[in-house]
Amino acid sequence: MTVESNKVAPPNVRIGNENLISITDSANQKLVDLIEREQSGGMLRIKIVGGGCNGLSYKMKFTDDTKQGDIFVQAIDSQLLIDPKTALYIKGTLLDYSHNLVGGGFQFNNPNAKASCSCGESFSL
Repeated sequence: MTVESNKVAPPNVRIGNENLISITDSANQKLVDLIEREQSGGMLRIKIVGGGCNGLSYKMKFTDDTKQGDIFVQAIDSQLLIDPKTALYIKGTLLDYSHNLVGGGFQFNNPNAKASCSCGESFSL
């Protein structure tokens, strides 16, 4: 299975752009690789939920399902879905991926975060 860049948004979603969230080449390549390997959905849903040591944390999952009001962002070769509530907290965020053994993985560089925990998985506003 190969992932193709599809610039047509799914029905029932709004169109967003890099002003909401953008990704690095490294994050894009990792997402493309994971979508091919996992085969569990062609879009990455990013959601902010309550929890974590600083109050809010990021959740990600692959999906093919959209919800009314979702915001669709075509980011390089990757397709992202953001719900309206998450969009309030994530505006201007850069999603990166690091291959480092310590502190590696997906990293959210969120300009709205006032503090984050040492593991980088939660933040506060």
